Amino acid sequence: MMTTPTVVGPFVKSTASGQQDACVEVAPLSNGGRAVRDSKDQHGPRLFFSPTQWAAFTDSVKSGTPDAA
Repeated sequence: MMTTPTVVGPFVKSTASGQQDACVEVAPLSNGGRAVRDSKDQHGPRLFFSPTQWAAFTDSVKSGTPDAA
């Protein structure tokens, strides 16, 4: 049986988002990964990423090749 990790920190959005409502928010998970949610629907669905998946995503964004991840 697969267990969903626990959100252990607050959800935050980028300061570059300003006061916009159409943003994603990210929070740390108990397994070292990250959870992502829509800022407009804070009680809606969440996406969960393992530490390896999150590192691959952020590395690809930093390198300018997010479609290659």
